[in-house]
Amino acid sequence: MERAMFVRNFLIAGLAPALALSPASAAEGPPSRANSEETSNWLSTCESWDEWDKAGPPFRIYGNSYYVGTCGISAILITSDKGHVLIDGGTRAAPDLIEANITALGFRLADVGLLLSSHEHNDHIGGLAELKRRSGAAVLTSAAAATAFASGTATSDDPQAGMNADFDPVEVDIVLEDSQPVSYGPLHFTPVFTPGHTPGALSWQWQSCEAGQCRALVYADSLSAISNDTYRFSDHPDYLAAFKEGIGRLRRLDCDILLTPHPSSSQMVQRLRDGSLIDSKACRNYAKQVNKALDKRLAKEAEQSQ
Repeated sequence: MERAMFVRNFLIAGLAPALALSPASAAEGPPSRANSEETSNWLSTCESWDEWDKAGPPFRIYGNSYYVGTCGISAILITSDKGHVLIDGGTRAAPDLIEANITALGFRLADVGLLLSSHEHNDHIGGLAELKRRSGAAVLTSAAAATAFASGTATSDDPQAGMNADFDPVEVDIVLEDSQPVSYGPLHFTPVFTPGHTPGALSWQWQSCEAGQCRALVYADSLSAISNDTYRFSDHPDYLAAFKEGIGRLRRLDCDILLTPHPSSSQMVQRLRDGSLIDSKACRNYAKQVNKALDKRLAKEAEQSQ
């Protein structure tokens, strides 16, 4: 509780400046290699579109950014000598796996000071309440997501309302504004509101450095136009406009390394096999892909209404 209060006060009183690509803003790690033993172990264990709770080994993504999730659901650890930040908590069964991966890398869950999230569904925040309990970290999310966090279930305006399992309610320490800079020690993040898959969905941008080279990393939300049987995106013009705006913002982000809540959505397995996660066109290509899928969904809705 004492450390969470410190984090809350620190964030409100001293927000970081907007993300700028400078070597001073991220701790450097030893050079990472996509074909390292860590990633080879992950590739030998995990497959594309793998099970949500299947244990997979951790690996360095770039610099001080690490993959600590399961084979099927991402969790990203960003480290510093002043404490760490974790993005997403997997399902209700994931905390043991995530903590084991953090420990295997030589870090401690107890040193995680901030818990960030992508979107408010059980497969990505089902483990957050337990991770918060174990770490004492502060939870940050958007106002729309905070409503679902508090209740443990998707809100009625979620296109997938009623489709997903409930999760343990999560106490939110700070409700973020769009693009409000977030700092924890030397770590700086920019939240990008990308509603669509859910009302409160967030994407995250930060940077990591290694061997004197800094890269912009983006954890882009799912952005898939999936819904229950009764929901029609075309019946919600304001929501649809925000959905499309979020895709456009993602397309324009400075982005050297793309990560997604489901590794399969950004073809992580194939990119690791190809030898590198670095691709300055990845976010633009991802935005193009999800926009095409949304247009296809809208065309189907128009056809059904005729």
